[in-house]
Formats: sequence, C-alpha cells, structure tokens
Amino acid sequence: MVMWSLRDKYAIAGIGWTDFSKKSGKTVQSLASEACLRAIEDAGLTVDDIDGFVSYNFNDSVPSMAVATELGVPKAGYAVDFLSGGNAANLITLTATAAIEAGLAKNVICFRAMNGRSGFRLGGGRDMAAHGITQYTAPFGWITYPQAMAMWCRRHMIDFGTTPEQLGEIAVTFRQNAIKNERAMQREPITMDDYLNSKKIVDPFRMLDICLETDGACAVLITSADRAKDMKQKPVYISGGAYGGGPNQGEDLFDAIRWPDHSSNYAAYIADELWASAGMGPNDIDFAQIYDCFTYSIIMQLEGLGFCKKGEGGPFVEGGRIAMDGELPLNTAGGLLSEGYIHGLNHVIEATQQLRGQAGDRQLKDIETCLTTAGAMTCGSAMVLRN
Repeated sequence: MVMWSLRDKYAIAGIGWTDFSKKSGKTVQSLASEACLRAIEDAGLTVDDIDGFVSYNFNDSVPSMAVATELGVPKAGYAVDFLSGGNAANLITLTATAAIEAGLAKNVICFRAMNGRSGFRLGGGRDMAAHGITQYTAPFGWITYPQAMAMWCRRHMIDFGTTPEQLGEIAVTFRQNAIKNERAMQREPITMDDYLNSKKIVDPFRMLDICLETDGACAVLITSADRAKDMKQKPVYISGGAYGGGPNQGEDLFDAIRWPDHSSNYAAYIADELWASAGMGPNDIDFAQIYDCFTYSIIMQLEGLGFCKKGEGGPFVEGGRIAMDGELPLNTAGGLLSEGYIHGLNHVIEATQQLRGQAGDRQLKDIETCLTTAGAMTCGSAMVLRN
C-alpha cells in the first residue's frame, strides 16, 4: 500500500478568506489575492517569505503564478494548477507538503477563488456534443451536477432505505451550525418541515439538499512543523492524508457512468491509506468537516471512511449525533450547504479555526483531531489534522 508518509512534519500556519456572496463585484484574481494576503498576514509573514502556490479550478479561476505576480512575490519557484473539482481541496495541501519535502519551496500558499454565482457557474461551458462519454449521458438528462448526483442518492435509497428525513437531518443541522458563523451566506434557521416543503429540483433532491453557488476565495499557508512553531499562530499539524478513487475515476461527472456501484463513492477506496498514514481511525476523530455539495455525500463518506457500516449512514446522522453537541459534530460552520461553496477549501479553514480555538461562539470544547474531506462521486481527498 502506497501512502502519504509525512505525518506531523508539516502544518497549516495561516488561513485567509474573503466575504462569501452572490455577487462579489470583484475579479476572481482580486478575490484570490485578497485571501492569500490574509493567510500570509495570519501567519505573521510577508509576501517575501512565500515561494510556492498551488490551486485548482474548472476553467473558472486564475493561474497561481498570476496571483503570485499580483501579490509581488519576488521568487515563486513553485506554482501548480490542478484542473480539478472539489475533490482536490485536500489534494492541494498534500501536494504543498510534498513540494516542501522535495526542497522545491519553503512556504506554500494553497488557494481556491471563484465567482461561482455572478460569474462562471460550476459545470457551465461543458460540451454537450454526442461524442465520447457524453453520448451516453446527455440524451438522458445527465448534464448537470444535481442531475448526476441525484442518481447516486436514489441508488442509496433503493438499496438501503435511506429516507428524505435523514437527508433533511443533515440540512437542518448544518443550517443550525451556520447561525453562529459570520461568514455564512444562509443563517436563517430551518425546520424539517421547511426542508420537506422546499422546492424539488431533481428527484430526490430538494432545494435544501444542494450547496450554495458562491463568489469568494479561501487560502491556506503550508509550511514545515519546525518553521510553524515560530510563526504567529498555533500550528495545526497534518497527521495524515489520501487521494484517489480506484480504477474507474474518469472525469468525475460524466465518467461516473462507469462507476460499478452508485450506492458508494470514492471514500472506501482511500480509507485504509488515510487512517494508516495518520496512525488513527474513525474513533480517534473528535469532529469532521465532510464535503457536502449535496446532503447525500455526507452519508456515503461516513460509510466509506468507516464511521458506520455500508447502508447505515442514514440512521447514523439521526438523533443529534452530528450536531455541535453530538457524538461526531460535522460541518461546524454550516458546510457547503449553508456557509458557502468555495469548492471545499472552506472546510479546511473551519477545521483550522476550531483546532486553534478561534471559532468564537461555535467553538467546540476539548478537541484535538479533525477529519476534512473533499469529493462526492468517483474521486476525492482527505486529511487528518491535529492541534
């Protein structure tokens, strides 16, 4: 088994973010630069200290080197851009650790920036011509993310009896978490009745099953554990990580038709590597930030990563277990469903704030470890963080 092997050698030393909104009124490059500069300042560094940048996009963002140039970084010797979706939110931080380990950089900024509501909307601009894999999906309406992922959710319902109320438990809980989060775009509380009465978008998804289209940016500064100790903030150590999804990952959205079992996603493929790299297991995790582009993805990731058995994710989220005062608090800032959708990198921001003890009114007590995940279908990434 090949796995990430840099346990606790690297740390998150700085975090930054912009406002999350429906209309930023700014260019994507300006959003990216703002978040990166805030992460640098949060760490107590200057732009002169930064020599690496890593980001990811779906043709909706700006190159890493363009941001380095706008910030005035004198020597950015390492700049990488992944053409990838939300599955890469943890991959970029793990890539930063590898770059530093290889001597290619010392202090690396990882960022995601997008005008995801007022500008290029996720999934837009795709070629619907009847060639390649799309000839098998577009004729049946498998075009957008909600349409594709609804099929995964319905398969889980058919196989295991997962109910709308269980999906609603996720939506209602995360909205409750968002109430105390000043970043969150949606802070009005919702009830189960509100969820069940919300507009159907694509069966079985209702409006409140779907994440928020968002303008904004997030940035995370990665450095060695030794250097982080001398910086402004308490280090948050990267104890483990993994990325993957087996032999049928393909291009995530349309290639998902190749996936052998739509009642489970990427998570089961990376679980062994993730936990082995960290020297921990699900029972060692105090809270988690799990990728929630749609409510169903929470259930499949809990199952795949071993928090419960396959088919038991629906009952697992019931009864307050995932609430702030529950056994496994999830998405304490409100998640992608209620805080905003910065393609999953905002989960790393929240994890860091909580582990530092800087989450304000929503601060969890007596926490040491956090799982962050990214991905909902055929491929994904995860980290185990500790303070």
